[in-house]
Amino acid sequence: MQYEVIIAGFGGQGTLYAGQVLAYGGMDEGRHVTWLPSYGPEMRGGTANCTVVISDDEIGSPTSLHPTAVIAMNLPSLDKYEPMVKSGGWLIVNEDLVNRVPDREDINIVMVPANTIAREIGNERAANMVLLGALEANLQILPEGAIEKSLEVNTGEKLKKFVHLNIEAMRRGAEYKL
Repeated sequence: MQYEVIIAGFGGQGTLYAGQVLAYGGMDEGRHVTWLPSYGPEMRGGTANCTVVISDDEIGSPTSLHPTAVIAMNLPSLDKYEPMVKSGGWLIVNEDLVNRVPDREDINIVMVPANTIAREIGNERAANMVLLGALEANLQILPEGAIEKSLEVNTGEKLKKFVHLNIEAMRRGAEYKL
């Protein structure tokens, strides 16, 4: 099975980090993985996205014209990537930063108040992990607990203090399973 996921938002939302966490989880499970970041010249506030491909077989391309799933962390990302999701695919939306309901009727749509949840658990910057948790709960790309385990193993010492917060954020996001 091959999953192609685009995570998109603006710089500073942790889009690239969420993609890395997913990619490391895939690698730790012995899957073939690509992670392709794309971002504007601005460190914060500019556009940022990444494409993660996780497959049981070799991967032909690190890009995706019709991804299995998109995490849209803001309205410009929803506007850009909603039309690209393959029919029957998944759209995970941060409803706190989007002022419209997605238009598509041929895909699965999960609206998540990611910023609100992240604030409730103590750090609004964990909204990316809330959305990643919702993605994983609905698609089950990796075995249960694989991403959490990967976070614990692959997080550098400087950021270890955030591992439990990120795991809690993913667990709260997982509550948004259709």
